[in-house]
Amino acid sequence: MTSRDVLFAAVGLITAAAAVLAVTNRRVLHAGLWLVVALGGLAGCYLVLGAELVALVQLLVYVGAVVVLVLFALMLTRAGAGEVDTSVAHRWLAAAVGAGVTVLLGGTLVAAYGWESRAVAGASNEVIGAQIFGTWVWPFELLSLLLLAALVAAVAVATTGHGRQGRS
Repeated sequence: MTSRDVLFAAVGLITAAAAVLAVTNRRVLHAGLWLVVALGGLAGCYLVLGAELVALVQLLVYVGAVVVLVLFALMLTRAGAGEVDTSVAHRWLAAAVGAGVTVLLGGTLVAAYGWESRAVAGASNEVIGAQIFGTWVWPFELLSLLLLAALVAAVAVATTGHGRQGRS
């Protein structure tokens, strides 16, 4: 067992613990913050595996855009302050479905590829970067404008709703 294996296991355990806390937390805002830790830990796993570009995209797209947008929407609507009320049956059903999907996916991957390590074949970071910032730059720019429009719309809806509550 190498030091990379130990580091991967440590980061993986932190990521798994944060993911469990994100799913089981009763406060939505706290669950979103634990999701940030879990996705950051996943980026750490990618770094240990040597996939620096994937780790950067993980941080930029998921932590930097999606989770921040979700947290911003929670703060604007004040939905994150309250607790989520779920029954015990719903929790057990969710745990059973999650465990079933994990076993099914793990069993399928082990049956298809086995336990031995595989060489990764594909484009290098330089080729992917040249395509993203060359060929695919306009779709990414349009996506950023779409996210900006959604952010402005969320602010407009939140301030308009707040003004109406004060008048009535």
